[in-house]
Amino acid sequence: MSSLAERKARLIVHGEAPYNAEPPLARLRASYRTAADDFYVRSHGDLPEIDADGYRLRLDGAIPTALELSLDDMRSRYAEATVTATMQCAGNRRADMRAVAPVSGDPWDGGAIGTADWTGVRLGDVLREAGIAESADLHVAFESHDLVEGRPYGASIPLAKALAPETLLAFAMNGAPLLPEHGFPLRVVVPGFAGVRSPKWLKRITVQDHPSDNPIQAEDYKLFPSDVTAETADPAQGHTINTMPLNAAICEPARGARLAAGANTIRGYAVSGDRTVVRVDVSGNGGRTWAQAALEHDARARFAWTFWTIDLDLPPGEHELAVRAWDEAGQTQPALPDDTWNYKGYLSAAWHRVRVTVE
Repeated sequence: MSSLAERKARLIVHGEAPYNAEPPLARLRASYRTAADDFYVRSHGDLPEIDADGYRLRLDGAIPTALELSLDDMRSRYAEATVTATMQCAGNRRADMRAVAPVSGDPWDGGAIGTADWTGVRLGDVLREAGIAESADLHVAFESHDLVEGRPYGASIPLAKALAPETLLAFAMNGAPLLPEHGFPLRVVVPGFAGVRSPKWLKRITVQDHPSDNPIQAEDYKLFPSDVTAETADPAQGHTINTMPLNAAICEPARGARLAAGANTIRGYAVSGDRTVVRVDVSGNGGRTWAQAALEHDARARFAWTFWTIDLDLPPGEHELAVRAWDEAGQTQPALPDDTWNYKGYLSAAWHRVRVTVE
């Protein structure tokens, strides 16, 4: 296994403490399943070192039977499951909103996203063994080993999503144990939801009648209108970010690329939290005209991204490439980041634009 320092050298590092980094977009687009070394890293606190042999997960709260499970317990007591799913930070593509007006948070380009084969056990199987009342209006809260400003990281999801077959307690990624920065030895994987709802280094699960009161859940990752500022924001009035919106990005060519006149291949990804991407339009002139890209999607992976490719005939001159996706409900993306700008830079999903020079 490569060292953390070697893996960092492969990525665009936005912060060391906490450690946050994303891959170059061309490398991200090179493989449908993102290698662990090239997967974005989003941390809110420290990177805890956990001994797998001594690891225990506790499950308690509004359930008849509390559980304490080792990794061996999970492997022996529950059926193993693998789900191919895309993980994405709620701040992915924040740099586009930052170009409109200042926003808080790391300036993610389009690389705070990746797709992997996640292997573990279904969270629903564990909850059912604990005697969960499946029809109850409950929330499943997670507490992790990493510390954020002196307090354990915490988040929660509705019980219905926790019981969904795609939601996992994962101990492997692309067939190998999780890397330390990706949550070793155990993390939650909640496909279709923002990555913040998939805590790493999982310590405890509590079933309760309300969402987590951890600041990550109760105060952060809230979507506000454009007129709200950091000084006026009331977390109780913000929309809690769970399901991720329709989005698309151009991965090749890169911004500022110099291309030869004639046919040029444009590649990228499109993704939607819980709907199928059915069409991707690409423009070579800033959106005045569009052509449809060829799509590549694993039909067995409902919660995974769609790759797209198109050849555009580009004459000499300056060109603004643009992409927009459409989902199965006939919805598409806003044209400009101005339309959805918010002071935290969340859910940046306007047309992705890349300016190139053709010679």
